Amino acid sequence: MIQVLIERHIADGMLSTYEDSSRHALQKTYAVPGFISAEAFTDVHDPNHKFVLSKWRTAQDWHRWAQSEERLELINLISPVLTQPEKVTLIEN
Repeated sequence: MIQVLIERHIADGMLSTYEDSSRHALQKTYAVPGFISAEAFTDVHDPNHKFVLSKWRTAQDWHRWAQSEERLELINLISPVLTQPEKVTLIEN
């Protein structure tokens, strides 16, 4: 099992738009083979600094999803409200 940490910085005034798009993206992810679970977090000092921590069966499952046309379409909905590109880190324990 691996975990994927996605870090995003949201533009001022765009939190509700981000949350709607992010929620929609997460709903789509539940049906992806290899996806286990996900949690969303907010930086306690900056409400525009968001994190998503998802669990995947294998790194290959994540990479297949990350490169899929469906995820790229979802990210295209989220990207306009970001102040910088999302940062993705694969971690394991």
